[in-house]
Amino acid sequence: MHHSTEISPEYDPADLINRFIDALWMEHGLSRNTLSAYRSDLSGLSRWLQPQALHTAGQAELQAYLATRNSRSAARLLSTLRRFYRYLLRERLIDTDPSARIAAPRLGRPLPKTLTETDVEKLLDSPDTNTRLGLRDRAMLETLYATGLRVSELVSLELGQMNLRQGLLRITGKGNKERLVPLGEEALMWLQRYQDSARQELLQQRQSQDLFITRRGAAMTRHAFWHLIKRYASRSGISKDLSPHVLRHAFATHLLNHGADLRVLQMLLGHSDLSTTQIYTHVARARLKEMHAQHHPRG
Repeated sequence: MHHSTEISPEYDPADLINRFIDALWMEHGLSRNTLSAYRSDLSGLSRWLQPQALHTAGQAELQAYLATRNSRSAARLLSTLRRFYRYLLRERLIDTDPSARIAAPRLGRPLPKTLTETDVEKLLDSPDTNTRLGLRDRAMLETLYATGLRVSELVSLELGQMNLRQGLLRITGKGNKERLVPLGEEALMWLQRYQDSARQELLQQRQSQDLFITRRGAAMTRHAFWHLIKRYASRSGISKDLSPHVLRHAFATHLLNHGADLRVLQMLLGHSDLSTTQIYTHVARARLKEMHAQHHPRG
């Protein structure tokens, strides 16, 4: 392999990058943006390696370069490097691929956004419950926070899934799996109030099995509910980007903060795999550290 400090025209870094980009375009027809991302990744590496050349870089140099990035951009960069060095290998410009044995950086799962208990209180209090729609919205928000349902499960609730006497909902979740979810007293009270008055008034003379009804008597949609939550968030001065899913996270995190068992939480959320539930322990743990630092004399 060529190792002198003088780089022969065949191994000129800019030329190697150009040839690689051309090959990508010819073989895969990638978009201009994607190609320019590849180009800037490789030009950055080339500048960092100087005076060493791209084709003589070894695994150690590539790892040192990757270490200068955060894990998300390092993961993307590594996939560029793998493609590039595989290309050089295929073109017989190098004998071994220095990127082949580099492990992809582990991406920590981003922690779910969550709300404080005070935020949730503000949100739940924001609908005007003297109106039919406000009463319905309060019942929906209370149910969502009390049960941690997925928004699709909430909007598709039917009367037959609800047992107000026992305070339970029967939910068919992902993969047609059934689970029973208890409602808290607060949610029960609002559901009862909504069902006794507002729901009938919204339906007028129409018949429906859907629990949550729009003013036209149809079932509430995910999209409409998403807009409602956004509106109530801004009304109650919550600046976080709010989606129905954030209330599911809040439900989970607050339960853990109050000492709920992870397995119980798994059943309530309808997670088939405990590892999905475990992200919430990180949220609770982060909160725990924060509380400890705030309130402990040696925190």
